[in-house]
Amino acid sequence: MDLIALAVPFFLLLLLVELLVDRIRRTGHYRSNDAINSLSAGILSTTSGYFTKVVQWAIWGFVFSQFAIFEIQREWFDASAGGILLWIIAAVAWDFCYYWNHRLGHEMSILWAAHAVHHQSEDYNLSTALRQTSTSFLFSWIFYLPLFLIGFPVDVLITVGAINLIYQFWVHTQQVNRLGFLDRILVTPSNHRVHHAQNERYIDKNYGGILVLWDRLFGTFMEESDEDPVVFGVRKPLANWNPFWANLQVYDYLLFDARHTRRWRDKIGLWFRRTGWRPADVAARYPKTPTDLQQFRKFDPVLSPRQSYYVMGQFLVVVLLTLFNADIFAKQGAAAVLVPCLLLWAHLYTLGMLNEGRSHAARFELIRLFIVVPLGLIALDDAVLTISATHWSIVATYILVSFLCLKKS
Repeated sequence: MDLIALAVPFFLLLLLVELLVDRIRRTGHYRSNDAINSLSAGILSTTSGYFTKVVQWAIWGFVFSQFAIFEIQREWFDASAGGILLWIIAAVAWDFCYYWNHRLGHEMSILWAAHAVHHQSEDYNLSTALRQTSTSFLFSWIFYLPLFLIGFPVDVLITVGAINLIYQFWVHTQQVNRLGFLDRILVTPSNHRVHHAQNERYIDKNYGGILVLWDRLFGTFMEESDEDPVVFGVRKPLANWNPFWANLQVYDYLLFDARHTRRWRDKIGLWFRRTGWRPADVAARYPKTPTDLQQFRKFDPVLSPRQSYYVMGQFLVVVLLTLFNADIFAKQGAAAVLVPCLLLWAHLYTLGMLNEGRSHAARFELIRLFIVVPLGLIALDDAVLTISATHWSIVATYILVSFLCLKKS
């Protein structure tokens, strides 16, 4: 049973409820462009995961089957007091490993390159929770290997891992204030707002997934202060709505430093040094401007109302395509969903450009509509051709509108 897939409808429902509360309270915590970008990154992460998560599952399964120290039986995790205690131990152990995965994800450059995607949003709402990386499969599995080595059953660990991730959804909100003593024990909205801040006092704080006790124990806890309101985002802004570039941005500037430094020790070592560290020769030739939060402005390109309507319409099509792909994957596996995912990813790419109001966005959109989608339909087999053709007909209804809406009024 895929708990995260079952939770998705509730995620979307709560997101809509928060959006309604935001409108009623006029708190302004939602911007459509930022929310669409966050959800696009989440969709890219989910659909690319159809092909990448098998890596970590295979490694975990191999370690458990070949090297487990103890023979912990799945049957021990029953409804008895002892079984429930084992579930709790597994959940706490996973949260402990998550803390170190998350902490090193901020403190080591190569791990930050993957995790930074989640922090690039300059708003903070439930859509931010769904903004996930597509490259964490490269290294994050390493932090949980000790649990499989101990001998916790694979399905138990995957279940508590899903629960850990599901829990973290609700803490991505500004609609919930401090929660008293719970703020001292659990990761709460107040605690996690601190984690998403770029303010100096809040940097690299509050890494816990469910329990904030790890942060208190290892000296990384910081309480939210009314005197220093949180400024969300990252010190080097993404400054676009492209979910693919969101996943590549940090890798790109690490590659830049690696190419331009003279010493091979630095070319290799910078990937594993503290986040923000740069070789001295590169820092001297290409200095970075210090961050000034007093001058901070959110990335917010202006679209005409007609452009915004077109983007929203296309994003609804993206959502339908995502559900369609999830159904194919569940029934037929990764091979069957490859072409539909390629179509979806092309859609996400052009949607990002449309959302920015780029002058060349219309040309890319027309290429997608008239070339990419028809080629995708040809590549698909008969079993999905009808549904895919329906998608094409829906998109095609926008073609004439696009000539009007993709230009600024």
